[in-house]
Amino acid sequence: MPVIQYKCPNCGSNMAFESETGMLACESCGREDRIEDLPDPLAKLTFDEHEAQEYQCESCGAVLITDAETAAATCSFCGSNMILGDRLAGKLAPVKVIPFAISKEEAIKAFRKWCKNGLLTPKGFQTADRIQKITGIYVPFWLYDLHNHIEVKANGTRVRTYVRGDYQYTETQHFDVYREIELKYVKVPIDASEKMNDELMDRLEPFPYDRLKTFNTAYLAGFAAEKYSYDDEQLFPRAKDKISPFIDQYIQSTMTGYTTVHYLSKKINTTPVRADYVLLPVWVLHYDYKKLKHTFAMNGQTGKVVGKPPISKGKVAAWFAGIASVSFLSLKTVSWMMGGGFW
Repeated sequence: MPVIQYKCPNCGSNMAFESETGMLACESCGREDRIEDLPDPLAKLTFDEHEAQEYQCESCGAVLITDAETAAATCSFCGSNMILGDRLAGKLAPVKVIPFAISKEEAIKAFRKWCKNGLLTPKGFQTADRIQKITGIYVPFWLYDLHNHIEVKANGTRVRTYVRGDYQYTETQHFDVYREIELKYVKVPIDASEKMNDELMDRLEPFPYDRLKTFNTAYLAGFAAEKYSYDDEQLFPRAKDKISPFIDQYIQSTMTGYTTVHYLSKKINTTPVRADYVLLPVWVLHYDYKKLKHTFAMNGQTGKVVGKPPISKGKVAAWFAGIASVSFLSLKTVSWMMGGGFW
């Protein structure tokens, strides 16, 4: 099975994508090549999605055993970068990729800084250095362009109160409200990897889509990569669910000026205009604290960190005590201002 490995033309060492420069760089002699100038080896491949499970490293001859979703990995014996060509060809070929902009060293530094900013995390978590593993992974996403035709019927009221003579009157006007709306959403991201936690991936957004580049396997050199587990048709319902609250907000924004609005019917017809298969950069970090493993993720372009750190019960109790103390002082101040004196 085809394994794509980038070797330096000068010295034969491994070449890897360098996030700082955006170039393919040699780990030994420092040679740098513009990725846009490199031919993509995938152009010659026509494999379908019937994956083999064994791949041979061209550097040392070792056999790499992978699961069906792995698209790029590192040889466990010699450390060479291995890109599994048939996992990225044909229907499995990504259209675009956002390259990593944050290096491994920068990701670790940013994570440690993030830990120290945790107001309710245990002190030991903030100062400990128990990073078990950090991996840069290109996670498969579908980016959907969605067209929505919306029809809404509702009953709206406008209520006004006025005084005439000795009487107060309340006047209620009723209106038939109809809205026909065309809404388009572009580049709605849905992660397509079965391994990745959906909630974690959603919270990593937004990714800077203006930095999408035409896919080239050279961007994957030195990183892990996954191929999609679900196609665009399978994930289309999730894309619709994702934009649903935004559609509701927009509908509400068109019905201002009413005291109350009661929906009689709401029809939303969502159709996919296109769905692009892309790879987005994510640092996945495993952290060990008090024999428990915590998983964090970092946006490989923006540096945004998400995850669930441990919470200090003592700090939480102190925080609530502080809130209660402030509330108590506020009550005493209000009482004094009203002439009630101190308690």
